[in-house]
Amino acid sequence: MKRLLVAFLLFSGFSYSQDNKVADLIVQGNKKLKSSFVKKVSSIKPGVALDSTIIEADIKLLKRLPSIAHAYYQVFPAEEPNEFNVFYNIEENFTIIPSANVYTTNDEEFAYRLGLYEFNLFGQNMTFGGFYQKDIYSSYAINFRAPFLFSKRIGLAVNYQDLTTQEPVFFDNTTADYKYNNESFEVLGLYQFNFTNRIEFGLNFFTEDYEYKFGATNPNIPQALRVKKMLYKLIYEHNNLNYDYQYVEGFRSIFNFQYVHSTNDAQLPDFLIGWNDFQYFKRVGTKGNWANRLRLGLSSNDDTPFAPFSVDNNLNIRGVGNTIDRGTGVIVLNTEYRHTLYEKNWFVLQGNAFIDAGSWRNPGGELGDFGKSQNLRVYPGVGLRFIHKKIFNAIFRIDYGYGITNNATNGFVFGIGQYF
Repeated sequence: MKRLLVAFLLFSGFSYSQDNKVADLIVQGNKKLKSSFVKKVSSIKPGVALDSTIIEADIKLLKRLPSIAHAYYQVFPAEEPNEFNVFYNIEENFTIIPSANVYTTNDEEFAYRLGLYEFNLFGQNMTFGGFYQKDIYSSYAINFRAPFLFSKRIGLAVNYQDLTTQEPVFFDNTTADYKYNNESFEVLGLYQFNFTNRIEFGLNFFTEDYEYKFGATNPNIPQALRVKKMLYKLIYEHNNLNYDYQYVEGFRSIFNFQYVHSTNDAQLPDFLIGWNDFQYFKRVGTKGNWANRLRLGLSSNDDTPFAPFSVDNNLNIRGVGNTIDRGTGVIVLNTEYRHTLYEKNWFVLQGNAFIDAGSWRNPGGELGDFGKSQNLRVYPGVGLRFIHKKIFNAIFRIDYGYGITNNATNGFVFGIGQYF
């Protein structure tokens, strides 16, 4: 479409220059999504210079929004000389989406998370919804996110969570299981510097409750602990991804830094934690997509059984199990090749082959822990994706990971959306 447009402009004697102006921006094809919202977040406005690079940046931004499955533009001469009407054509997503995550391994209990989210509340790309989780114990959360609430750059997010799980605690080469509860309330301010860079910052007030259930004991490890904490959060994202339905291309980096202040310095001291996810996607031919994620993270290196980085099915290593180890540092690489096996109209069947590999620093340990064989996990595997192209994040995934390192397990991981 864009190539035909350029040819039309050249043939007609028109060109993009400062002499050519935008007469009007017309949004069409949208139903639930408000045209006023599209105009608010777009950089093209009536009266500005006609610039193809700005238009293409707008289209790239629109295709990232949950409410939009695809977008493209057209340019036609207006009535006045050197003025043009710009048309943004929108193909909407269905945005009231259930979510589901199911996971199990060959030696663990069945667990699941079910949710329902609206990703285009009031036609303004606001997200509202929540989930219920059953992982031995019941948990739930409610989330609200409005990145463009106040302007095209300023937004707000509010989250409430009451999460209860059975967590293994590792100490003295033994393991104990605790009932862990985290009840939190979070408020974040959202600010977008430009098309590719944004920031989130805010506070999280939460209460952690540990209750010993069974396993090893140690006089220095409390069997019951309840502490209130305050968390200061900063997230910086550089996003230069370009979407074409199920295909993604480009680079993205997400840096997350947190400072946690505890009211009980003796047992759970204040600590710092930070990690960065580097993501790289590349199209391979017409049906392939190579996807990569590298996570590097460190935290305060306290010798504590409650270390923040975990080894977990749903976070980093498919097939490894549900929180099988913890550490104060992490290096994880996920790489996979996705290939479209079948595509017709709205439906896509995609297959993938992956390798998940990672290593952790032991609590109180050294950076050399990353190189120790007992801390290394490598899990190759295969999976399938069932994709609806016109429903946001309507990707049902099944992955099977098989460990090839020491004391490895294997298992299935089910979920909604790509793994990363």
